[in-house]
Amino acid sequence: MLENFWFNVEYGINHVLDFNAYDHVLFLMVLTVPYVFKDWKRVLLLVSVFTIGHTLSLILAAYNIVGINGVLVEFLIPLTILIVALYNVFKEGKRVKEHKIGILFITTLFFGLIHGLGFAREFKMFIGKDESKVEPLLEFALGIEISQIIIVFMVLFLGFIGQTIFRFSKRDWVMVISAIVVGLVIPMIVNSDLLS
Repeated sequence: MLENFWFNVEYGINHVLDFNAYDHVLFLMVLTVPYVFKDWKRVLLLVSVFTIGHTLSLILAAYNIVGINGVLVEFLIPLTILIVALYNVFKEGKRVKEHKIGILFITTLFFGLIHGLGFAREFKMFIGKDESKVEPLLEFALGIEISQIIIVFMVLFLGFIGQTIFRFSKRDWVMVISAIVVGLVIPMIVNSDLLS
């Protein structure tokens, strides 16, 4: 029982930290880069909302409630990353009003749904025909959350180092990281099967 629990948690961790499929990491980078350590509660909440969306789409797929157009989803995943990165570029330096945070959470939830659908086919094969799908889903989600917290901490830590030791302004830090991510996801979008 405990062995299955750790296997599913580890599977979730490896899903996010798989550097051959680094889209998840890129999304977390652009989601986190505008924040600093003092914002950790908001960042943790955003990441948890993303995990909820991701898990919800896996539940819908596991119980055959939604169908998956893999080509469309594989196009939409880098598009969501591009949208958040461009949002960072255009909004950095402008004070975002507190009441707009709800839009950010709703958008993050929606993007979590899209990213979860990208993994749904593989996850359905992973759980097979098990009667109990909820337990492995929750254990997998725990693994995703653990790995996301690791990535968020690394992004916040690197931001702290960049802004305190190397004296990057927060604006420059956000702009540079977001621009790098834009440069990485545009080829993913252009080379997707949807546009080929």
